[in-house]
Amino acid sequence: MGERLTSAGGLAGHLDGFVRAVREAGIPVGISQAVDAAEILTVVDLLDREQLRHGLAAVLLQRAAQRPTYDVLFDLWWPLSDRPATGPDDDEPADGAPSTLDVPDDAALAELMRAELLRRLQDGDPEELRRFARDAVDQLGQGQPTPSGQSYFSYRVLRALSPDTLVAQLLAGLLGDADRGGLAEQVARQTVRDRLAAFKAAVEAEVRRRTAAEKGRDRVVKNAVRPLADQVDFLRAQAADLAELRRAVTPLARRLAVRLSARRRMGREGRVDFRKTVRASLATGGVPVVTHHRPRKVHKPELVVLCDVSGSVAGFSHFTLMLTQALREHFTGVRAFAFVDSTDEVTRFFRPGADVADAIARIGREAQVVAFDGHSDYGNAFDVFADRWASAIGPKTSLLVLGDGRTNYRQPGVPVLAGLVSKARSAHWLNPEPRRLWGSGDSAADRYGEVIDMVECRNAAQLTDFVTTL
Repeated sequence: MGERLTSAGGLAGHLDGFVRAVREAGIPVGISQAVDAAEILTVVDLLDREQLRHGLAAVLLQRAAQRPTYDVLFDLWWPLSDRPATGPDDDEPADGAPSTLDVPDDAALAELMRAELLRRLQDGDPEELRRFARDAVDQLGQGQPTPSGQSYFSYRVLRALSPDTLVAQLLAGLLGDADRGGLAEQVARQTVRDRLAAFKAAVEAEVRRRTAAEKGRDRVVKNAVRPLADQVDFLRAQAADLAELRRAVTPLARRLAVRLSARRRMGREGRVDFRKTVRASLATGGVPVVTHHRPRKVHKPELVVLCDVSGSVAGFSHFTLMLTQALREHFTGVRAFAFVDSTDEVTRFFRPGADVADAIARIGREAQVVAFDGHSDYGNAFDVFADRWASAIGPKTSLLVLGDGRTNYRQPGVPVLAGLVSKARSAHWLNPEPRRLWGSGDSAADRYGEVIDMVECRNAAQLTDFVTTL
């Protein structure tokens, strides 16, 4: 591989560094998993890079969503060998491989390599594709040298080779004389997409490897490793991140439901029944050896959710409304209210089995959440809620407020919120902004925090922590 690991101690140290990098990227790796990873090195062929990749992944990863992050780190710590694969005659290029000798200009070189890329894609050998990607980065990916060394860019390679324009030729090669439009074409198209994606990923991995060699692995890790889905800020989440978050919502909702309703299950820990305890003590000479308790009255768990759906927290509101939908599966009484500068009940949009995306779209079209200019007005939103639905909150109700607390310099309505909190059994506010920004600019989060438990909740990991410690 790219680094020389000449002794067992060097290999163990290298593996330890890799495991630490995986852990620092947000993938939980315990001591037992690290021991298993060391055991993997004794049972796989260390010269077979893909066997090593899959072997370590099997013991270090728990979820499929962790795989992209792991692959980036693996390519940096266990890079493809710098030495190219050679055939029987080491002095001659592989059959059909482009030679850089006698190439008149960059355009001609790119055209030769493009033809070679087509051949490699048709063959579909993953290892050969990775080696070709290495050569392509070496020939076409160099930018202007900098004082810190040579720079390489994947976009230069992909622009020169334009692999996406080879789809028609690849399909023709895979299908041959087969009829178009049937299952065979669908399979061929998927094969082409997979091979093109593998080549692009190999180019990016090679650029990262060369950058790590020039500027240091730690610097590349900081910029190249994307946060895991549960660490992505809700306010910056992309469509792919939201898809992963949807899969995390149901177990989180289940745990949140259990935590919020735990106080209703008192069992033997209710109030002491003084009369029964004294009567029982007569059998032990007046000493209350055994205490008796009154079972507390069991009530149905109730939850009221107040969610800011303004544009400034669109990503967060999308996720929290998904959470609201999931909570309905575990609470018998969940009422959801959305607001921008006015408030409306949106429980009707979250019936069991309803599509969350459709529900959110209907809220935008049908819910009366905008009364004036469509900018957040927490004070008026709280006033409308208190006027129309004050009875929704009572001694059996848990109140959950979701929003960034930015009031656009309007009245925050702290006294109204304090009144609602005082009526509820428990109340919490989940804020998607970093704690350091609370109270800055038009944020009234610090003032709200004086009357309600204000919790920083920027990502799914923090939401998990909130649920765990609730």
